[in-house]
Amino acid sequence: MLTLGTGVGGGIIINNQLLKGKNGAAGEMHFKMYSDKRRKCTCGSWDCFEIYASGKGLKLTAEEISKNPNITTYDVIEGLNNDSIMAEIFNRWQEDITNGIVGLANIFDPDCFVLSGSMAEFVDTDKIEQNVNSQIVTTPTKIFKAKAGNYSGMIGAAILALSKR
Repeated sequence: MLTLGTGVGGGIIINNQLLKGKNGAAGEMHFKMYSDKRRKCTCGSWDCFEIYASGKGLKLTAEEISKNPNITTYDVIEGLNNDSIMAEIFNRWQEDITNGIVGLANIFDPDCFVLSGSMAEFVDTDKIEQNVNSQIVTTPTKIFKAKAGNYSGMIGAAILALSKR
């Protein structure tokens, strides 16, 4: 599961268990997307998946392409269907999401990816799935939007907490 919001969260389920890693930090989406130090991430590193695929990533992409520091993610979403610049911005953002998912698919060879969070609402999962599957070296994967939308992570955390009682 990838949660696309102000940041990017992740949860990796293997054999019906959340992968936690040796210190409980598995699933952090701070892996390098590019190597030319274009964007400083909130974690302090450069060019992490999160700084491209998040809502903040969309805003930064919008600023870079439009040369407008006051542009918002709402401007992009609202202008998507009638403004070619907004469409270019949005498509670039989806390409960044695709690139990250390609890397994750090649590492984990998952059955599917589930996208949740406030920004996942706007993603074209069919387009991303097609682009991911045309680039991965593993078996094809599916990409879905979480049925509970932005609440999916909270519901999953509550279920996990209740199961530990």
